[in-house]
Amino acid sequence: MKVDIMRFAITAAAVAFLATMTQARAQDTEWQLGPVFTDFGPHAAVEGIDNLPADIEFSHSFDVANHGEGEQRNRGIESAARFINMHAAHGADPENMRIAVVVHGTAVLDLLTDEARSAGDYGATNPSGDMVRAMLAQGVRFIVCGQSAAGQGIGQSDLIPGVEMALSAMTAHALLQQAGYSVNPF
Repeated sequence: MKVDIMRFAITAAAVAFLATMTQARAQDTEWQLGPVFTDFGPHAAVEGIDNLPADIEFSHSFDVANHGEGEQRNRGIESAARFINMHAAHGADPENMRIAVVVHGTAVLDLLTDEARSAGDYGATNPSGDMVRAMLAQGVRFIVCGQSAAGQGIGQSDLIPGVEMALSAMTAHALLQQAGYSVNPF
């Protein structure tokens, strides 16, 4: 019994120490913006990582199901911007990146126009709106799950111009995979 308590105490102390060290390191991390998106999509330099081959190509999709918290931008959507920024910062040509963001569930609210958000009592402005429009201008595809949209009473005219609608998120992912897109695993 005493040995188990001692092991528990040592393990708890080690976990607390590692958590404190991890937090301290995270606070010391220098986050960068750009080179593509200079207002969002922060990334950190990673020691020992060289530039990527200039001709590297990415076809990558992101799955976003959760609405942004409060008046914050949607972190799932911002992950796609982070992907673009960090790879462009390491030599990948943004023209060689095909990025799609498949949006379903409550995250559909983060693709509404300000008018639709206000009419639906979701707030006066969309905190993710400027980010989404900037990403659309860079060729990022946003594909809304038609099932999620229908379930929430959202139509194509409620969405930021340029956002696509699919039959479902499952359909969108299947079609993107057939077109050679990998899926972000987290």
